[in-house]
Amino acid sequence: MHSTGGPTPDSDASAISTLVPAPAREAAHRTAHDAGCHAAYDVVRDSPRDSAGDVPRHRVGGSARRPARPAVTELRLSAFASHRAAVHPMGPVTLFAGASGSGKSSALRAYEALARLGAGDDLATVFPDAADCVPERARPDAQGRRGFRIGCTVDGPVGPVHLDVAVQAEPRLRIVGERLTCRGRTLLATALRDPGRDAVQAEWHTAGATPVTRAPFPDDLLGTALLPLRVAGKTKGQLEVLAAAEQVVVALRSVFVCDPRPDRMRAPVPTGEGRLRRGCDNLAEVLHRTRTDCPRRHARLASVAGAGCAGPVTGLGVEEMPDGRVRAVLERGVPTPLGRLGDGELRYLALALVLLTGPGVLAMDQLAEVPDAMRTLTVLADGFDRGLDHRQIRELLGLATTICTGGHIRLVATVGETVAARARETPGVSVVELER
Repeated sequence: MHSTGGPTPDSDASAISTLVPAPAREAAHRTAHDAGCHAAYDVVRDSPRDSAGDVPRHRVGGSARRPARPAVTELRLSAFASHRAAVHPMGPVTLFAGASGSGKSSALRAYEALARLGAGDDLATVFPDAADCVPERARPDAQGRRGFRIGCTVDGPVGPVHLDVAVQAEPRLRIVGERLTCRGRTLLATALRDPGRDAVQAEWHTAGATPVTRAPFPDDLLGTALLPLRVAGKTKGQLEVLAAAEQVVVALRSVFVCDPRPDRMRAPVPTGEGRLRRGCDNLAEVLHRTRTDCPRRHARLASVAGAGCAGPVTGLGVEEMPDGRVRAVLERGVPTPLGRLGDGELRYLALALVLLTGPGVLAMDQLAEVPDAMRTLTVLADGFDRGLDHRQIRELLGLATTICTGGHIRLVATVGETVAARARETPGVSVVELER
């Protein structure tokens, strides 16, 4: 494989497989994660503040403290698709801009891939076309191996934690290296020792009678997400590893990918659990829920709708159909079914709803085991400005900066050059310029 820079994978995958049968591996990972979250964060909250290397920091009453909500503050694309040695800082509102072919969509794809790996998805599910992620000019090594490298930094209670992952795409898809570091210390490293086995050799910081613990990990799952299965938390070093891993996993699992599809949002829909899907095709069902369960947010959405939809909008309602389905309507003199709205208006409403709501109303993996004060929802939106006019963009950017300032929601999106020019003049918005 072209230089993977960092760790690589190894040995026999039986250790995790015997501990957790393959069909239940993800479920077991989630259970172990749920059990460990509170303990890890309790240790962080009760531990002394350390002044070295903890950035960014906030000041409250003259004393410095670390951010309480884990969030991805840096995306690293060392070798991924068209990206080489790229390091992108991430703020509360981050917009990727650049000409066509500059890699805007692939940057969001890498972010989503890390999020899915952090949630326990296996490598083949996350990268069904992994060969397309390999840099075009990457040449195979003597064994015919090629791959890619991605990573991120997650800031939170324990300070900045860095995760880097090296993936072999050819001749066989596998994670060949992973490294988790904090304050200059390697907490977890995996490496490929025996290419003939479906495992990597992992070692993690222990700081007890034995400095490190070694064991084989499967080569198709993120080792950081598996640490709660393997680390007992009996030593200070193990607690440090658990806290760092939990911080990364919480940030990566708190992601919602939003890609509103107006062509699927027009027809009435059956009622269900009322959680908005990625394509927002069940928008009417969700509005039916928010009107009852979240009246204040629903009223605010109706107000935002008036700023981005044609005509004098006085409200946002839902009609129940004789067949049990529901359809959403704009109240502007007479009820106007959302099916009559333009594509831009539908996308505008869907994006505004996502920014105004939370994980409980979105079809995503909910972190019920983590207190609200320790969660940050990150919304990924490729083509954020698609089909929107200047007024709608202005309103959405204003809404995003207002909401994201609170710290419980972040937005990472791609936009065209026209919107990027406007965004550069918008306080609170970070624009990442990509070049071909």
